[in-house]
Amino acid sequence: MSMLAANQRLLVIVPAFNEEASLANVIVELRAALPGVRVVVINDGSHDATQQVAEGAGTQVVNLPYNLGIGAAMQTGFIVADEEGFDFAVQVDGDGQHDPREIGRLLQPLLDGTADVVVGSRYLVGPGYVSSTMRRTGIRILAACITVLTGQRCTDATSGFRAANRRAIKLCAAYYPPDYPEPESLVVFRQVGLRAQEVPVSMRARTGGKSSITAARSGYYMLKVLLAIGVMMLRRAPRLREV
Repeated sequence: MSMLAANQRLLVIVPAFNEEASLANVIVELRAALPGVRVVVINDGSHDATQQVAEGAGTQVVNLPYNLGIGAAMQTGFIVADEEGFDFAVQVDGDGQHDPREIGRLLQPLLDGTADVVVGSRYLVGPGYVSSTMRRTGIRILAACITVLTGQRCTDATSGFRAANRRAIKLCAAYYPPDYPEPESLVVFRQVGLRAQEVPVSMRARTGGKSSITAARSGYYMLKVLLAIGVMMLRRAPRLREV
């Protein structure tokens, strides 16, 4: 990628669970937007052709033995990034919602040295895409809670379109929330002194598969996330110097 220095390396992590319908196009878009970029697909115990699609596209694939969830999938990707010495890692979901052409927007604050983690927010400058009113309401409540807990403005606590620098990669490789990683990790980053920042991005409807968070389950999901964050804050936070 032209904005990276010659000695800087970027890994794109694509967590995927039953994304055979959308994954091939995601990889095509990544290669068009970032020629030569390294992509690793974390196949989270899919029981469709996700593995075969990823391998057929010529990407590195790490197969988890069964469905461990997005937290474990992303931590696996961060371990790859850490062990292989990547300077930056970007999460792009396998469902087609994230536009790889906007990755540069995520990376810029990392390159400027103003952030350690950058989150792409669909609500920072407008209403953004979301599937249902109930889910939008849940996201807003979560964002308000994260804002209070961290003291930093949060508008999109559930966004998985993210970029991390080397410091954040090392932390996330050693510890990443397993259950609700997007909102929980924002609290962890604040606890350990990592700087998180939002940038505006657009998001699209998924091009295949279906979300595990349906409209009917949005309220239940929100309550579980808030409970998980409360329990997490009672535990000792990980320390950057320990990783």
